[in-house]
Order: sequence, then structure tokens, then C-alpha cells
Amino acid sequence: MANTLYGIRNCDTVKKARAWLDDRKIEYSFHDYKTAGIGDLLLQRWCDELGWETLLNRAGTTFRKLSDADKQDITERKAIALMLAQPSMIKRPVLDIGKQRLVGFKPELYERVLRTT
Repeated sequence: MANTLYGIRNCDTVKKARAWLDDRKIEYSFHDYKTAGIGDLLLQRWCDELGWETLLNRAGTTFRKLSDADKQDITERKAIALMLAQPSMIKRPVLDIGKQRLVGFKPELYERVLRTT
């Protein structure tokens, strides 16, 4: 199965991850979920595997701009609805290597996981 990097093209962290993969000649396809969206079934699978708390980017400006009511009492269902409505609320990047997903970019984690695949 091919590697897929999910994120937003202009995100600095995504740019670092792409450069890291490119420098090591690791093949991947890029899915910009800000322009192409993200499917609800895929997002639900990620939440089942990783936990919605891991995927919801509470530190980003999109989340911070939400009303206080939208920020309170967040459940998995509410988090998924927020991320589907505004995909920039999904932490990034998400690297799908087939057998697992990596959230965020940590070069040492990419090195360890991708070296063994």
C-alpha cells in the first residue's frame, strides 16, 4: 500500500514532513484536506484508531476562533463534526503508511517507523 500524507499544503509542519520524505526519497501521495476535504468514514476510522483527542487541533487558530459554546463539552461526535466542517482543525500532518498512522511530524518517529517498513 502506498504512503499518503494528509495535511494542508501551506502548513509549515506539513512542509517539513514533505521535505523530510522527499530528502529520503520515500514515495507518498499528498492529500490536501483543506481543498479536497476528508471523508467522514476515514475520519471516523482515524478517531477509532488514534482517538479524537489526538486528532483535534485545539492549539490552532481555527479552533481558538470558535465560540465558547462550540469549545465546551466536546465529545467524539462533536469533534468529528467540527473537523469535517473545518478540516484545518485536524492535527497535521497525518501520515498513513498502511499498517499505521502517524499524527504530527517528529523526525525521530518517522525515521524509526519508516526504517522498519
